[in-house]
Amino acid sequence: MACSAAAKILHNPLLISSSRSAEKSDSCCKILGPSSFLGSTSLSKKLVSVNKGVSRASRRSANVVAVSSDVVKEKKLKSNSAAPSLLITKEEGLVLYEDMILGRVFEDMCAQMYYRGKMFGFVHLYNGQEAVSTGFIKLLKKEDCVVSTYRDHVHALSKGVPAREVMSELFGKTTGCCRGQGGSMHMFSKEHNVLGGFAFIGEGIPVATGAAFTSKYKREVLKEDCDEVTLAFFGDGTCNNGQFFECLNMAALWKLPIVFVVENNLWAIGMSHLRATSDPQIWKKGPAFGMPGVHVDGMDVLKVREVANEAIARARRGEGPTLVECETYRFRGHSLADPDELRDPAEKAHYATRDPITALKKYILENNLASEAELKAIEKKIDEVVEDAVEFADESPVPARSQLLENVFADPRGFGIGPDGKYRCEDPKFTEGTAQV
Repeated sequence: MACSAAAKILHNPLLISSSRSAEKSDSCCKILGPSSFLGSTSLSKKLVSVNKGVSRASRRSANVVAVSSDVVKEKKLKSNSAAPSLLITKEEGLVLYEDMILGRVFEDMCAQMYYRGKMFGFVHLYNGQEAVSTGFIKLLKKEDCVVSTYRDHVHALSKGVPAREVMSELFGKTTGCCRGQGGSMHMFSKEHNVLGGFAFIGEGIPVATGAAFTSKYKREVLKEDCDEVTLAFFGDGTCNNGQFFECLNMAALWKLPIVFVVENNLWAIGMSHLRATSDPQIWKKGPAFGMPGVHVDGMDVLKVREVANEAIARARRGEGPTLVECETYRFRGHSLADPDELRDPAEKAHYATRDPITALKKYILENNLASEAELKAIEKKIDEVVEDAVEFADESPVPARSQLLENVFADPRGFGIGPDGKYRCEDPKFTEGTAQV
């Protein structure tokens, strides 16, 4: 497949000195024209204009580039061909469609189970953002790592964690991927290298940075054959937190194999991203630290996938991190406890017309990659998978009382187990208080 415009730019970034003088700054980096960025009907961005003649006389030079969603387009007609080249094969299209359908149907079922009292606490659904998870994670190898947020069910599913295990975890059952001790916001799977969902924003970014450092250490110090990549997913609200800036700095400084994926759904609970951020164009924070910054239409899985493919390849080649801002939208409230009364109904209606699953289905059918019957078969299959997951979770046992303090203390003879070797939580008086324990 021919190399895309985005890929060419990322392969051959224009050089900008990391310590330019003030008088050169205007000519070095300038946004061409005003930006109609977030919350608008147009997701287009302008390419950053860069002066190629910048001096490289600095302690180190940084490869800095910013590309945008309108750079990542479907392939044009080749000069010697009458037909357009497709972005995906039939097999790839069916994999993407099945994964996105799985995410959507699973989350819809979670809503049903939550309101039936099968799940407890807060449950944050991913509806509308499936193109981001699928576009990135389906390009990974099993050895690659994913670090998520409190909106983590679909990330786990995309990485291969069985629907049964994810649903059981949401039900708080021992058959869950964390034996029922993690719940909705803390999906973890050692087998699939899902390093956790994190309930507090920004918590997962240092963990992901550490995982990427581990990959680099294995390769360069231990001399192992290791090209593992880490994806760090987080939202727009997180990008104003300290961990984000500190980890971007470390990742760029050490050229870690990590991709920072911003799922910018325009809202942090009920706070508009436009009101909370001095510069809402998050991708620009990448070049500020010496790494590529990319903005992409997060409602289009094919555009996300194309950007993701190059960013992951860069990391795997040892060329360092990339910051990718995916502008997307959640179709439900912040959580299932959120009445979702703060967002403009017209805004929600607009993004509903840009459903990423509908868009992919249209592309597949229009390009004769699959028939309507084949897609219906996938939908039927996923319905059965999710129904089975619910039945499995409902019939699974709840954790034993003795499990309460497991995986909490490093020393098994610590707070959880008494001098007699028995779990203290088995004592009926345990729940009366801990003053005498």
